[in-house]
Amino acid sequence: MLRSLMALLGSGALLGCTEQGDAPLVGTLEWDRVAVTAELAEPVLNWAVAEGDRVEASAVILELDARRQDARIAEARGQLAAAEARFAEATHGARIETIDAARANLVRARAAQTDAETEYRRVAELLERKLVAQSVVDTALAVRNQRRAEVDAAEAQLRELTAGTRPEQIEQAAAAVEAARAALKALELTRERLTVRAPRAGRVDALPFRAGDQPPVGAELVSMLVGDTPYARVFIPAPRRAAIDVGTRFEVHVEGVDAPFMATVRSIRSEPSFTPYYALTGDDASRLVYRAELVLDGGADLPAGLPVTAAPVAAGAVQGGAP
Repeated sequence: MLRSLMALLGSGALLGCTEQGDAPLVGTLEWDRVAVTAELAEPVLNWAVAEGDRVEASAVILELDARRQDARIAEARGQLAAAEARFAEATHGARIETIDAARANLVRARAAQTDAETEYRRVAELLERKLVAQSVVDTALAVRNQRRAEVDAAEAQLRELTAGTRPEQIEQAAAAVEAARAALKALELTRERLTVRAPRAGRVDALPFRAGDQPPVGAELVSMLVGDTPYARVFIPAPRRAAIDVGTRFEVHVEGVDAPFMATVRSIRSEPSFTPYYALTGDDASRLVYRAELVLDGGADLPAGLPVTAAPVAAGAVQGGAP
């Protein structure tokens, strides 16, 4: 590749394709790339496309095994149903039957208290006549106090049921429902992405995995070349940087293509870097360079990676270009 680039560089110099006799810029032909990564580590079931195919946006590219995710979604739906039931229970309050049962418990507790009060008074009178031991009175007193406590508990339970659910509890139940819905939505979104679709229209460049492979989370499932035309990635030496700006027109020669292409600078990196190995020509070997991208006016069918040379076009010059 280095030999080819150097040959192109020499031919460009001989032709005098630059405005001021400077050596042409060298680089490679590139496309904008879009990668789709794996969100779950699931096996690849099948592919719907092959490398090199052109696809439209949202076209199916591949299918990942969704059985495990379907089980997670079923579990999340069950949790949502339980949360909604708890919220409904909190907003509706206690059932009439539950309140009636609490009232009956209170009546029973009061009756037991009345019996315990009567028994305590009876044994207390017997103690005064010295007919029973003190321990009998103590036992009756304990039973009476226990029955009083049971009445207090039954009354409190009835008040709780008739007062309804506290607003804070209703808010907590509502928040639990929203959290369960959000969790289900996230799982369903991940499930949809197990059917990998093209994020943009373009050409499938690389499919690293095959059917049966299990890509790890974050692995690149597909790499696509997108955009209407390719661009030339070239490197501008520091002494020539001030003369080139965004919008500058260039004539680009692509290896293997006879006719040149017209191109426009769309971006220039502000941070310099050292000259790449394939741009080491004469004094440039020790200079800093700025990476630039030149969008071609044509070349929609050209592959990425081809060596290119680029020379700025003289102001007012009329240049031809490949279709």
